[in-house]
Amino acid sequence: MKDFWKETSEQKTKKINKKKIIISVIILILLIALVTISLIYVKNKNARNWIDKNILRKEITQNNLPTIELEESDNSQVYAFNKYIGVLSNNNFDIYDVTGKKENSLNIEITKPIFNFNSRHLIVAEEKGQKLYLISDKDIAWEKSIEGNIAQVTVNKNGYVAVTIVDTSYKTVVELYNNLGELQFKTFLSTTRVVATSISEDNKYLALAEIDTSGTIIQSNIKIFSIEEAKVKAENSNKKTYTGGNNDLITNIKYQEKGKLICLYTDKITVIKSDDTVETISENNDKKIAFASIELANASATVEEKSSGLFTADSIVNIINTENKSKFTYTTESVTKEIYTNNNIIALNLGSEVEFINTNGWLNKKYVAEQEITNIVLANSIAGIVYRDRIEIVNL
Repeated sequence: MKDFWKETSEQKTKKINKKKIIISVIILILLIALVTISLIYVKNKNARNWIDKNILRKEITQNNLPTIELEESDNSQVYAFNKYIGVLSNNNFDIYDVTGKKENSLNIEITKPIFNFNSRHLIVAEEKGQKLYLISDKDIAWEKSIEGNIAQVTVNKNGYVAVTIVDTSYKTVVELYNNLGELQFKTFLSTTRVVATSISEDNKYLALAEIDTSGTIIQSNIKIFSIEEAKVKAENSNKKTYTGGNNDLITNIKYQEKGKLICLYTDKITVIKSDDTVETISENNDKKIAFASIELANASATVEEKSSGLFTADSIVNIINTENKSKFTYTTESVTKEIYTNNNIIALNLGSEVEFINTNGWLNKKYVAEQEITNIVLANSIAGIVYRDRIEIVNL
């Protein structure tokens, strides 16, 4: 009897051990398969495209998405900000969510708008006019009429707004407002024209990119103002001035994380760090750069055109992490018509297709249209493909 129970117990133990071995082998096979598929996905572009389309379902097509209808005769202006699509027409600013549902309608008395936005706010102003509106979430935070003609507006994530004003007795005037619409200070420039402004994420600094054409050569400068010191005495608030070389033409600046100021020139990209040191992170050299952008969370991007045949060319997107200088590359077998960037997303307009990639160089989504795409608006988690009579909404 004892031998019987002993044999039964040993048999059970053997069965359990056998099950464990089988499960372990299955797990090992699955892990090997997963690693193999991952390597194929990374290394083989054709396989990656097939997986993206058929397994990960990254490809989406026209007419299968939420839609916002537009009146063709209204000359509507379309924006993406925060998690919304906004449509400005006939002094009405309609705000829609990712499903195409209208969330709010605001009265915005602007006919020729210029704008700037980030993850929380949208600033809209009348170009060469006096009106401006700060929109936070789905409502007007404040509105204002100013003296002079507005040439440019910038807003940071905390709602601080820089307004560039022209056509006064000075070459350029820049005014800074806090998130309540209260004037913090203004600076007057007699000989230089401001081409870009940026406000640090901690509200401590205002940076101006200016061009001086008063001499025999065009001079690019970047001035950084202490906002706290400027509120006391603007004349003494210029913390630092960075003078470009003779061939350096500044086109844009943007504060990114940790107080870094990214500077876009026609032939290079530099970083001014919080310790005031300057580092060049990208140079065009002999590359055929079609587009460049620093309007990203912690990166810069350039699009290089490279011939791939007699009548064909590839677009190579070179992405640099501005914090750790790591580099990523994304290649598409088409000529890029335009790029749109925001946060960690880069949208490539390829004519009748849009490829949305992240700042690690991976495809996020691909939109395929039946016609040429003329405009794209892009925000944190939403994009709008704009046609003459409608907007198709892509949830990113």
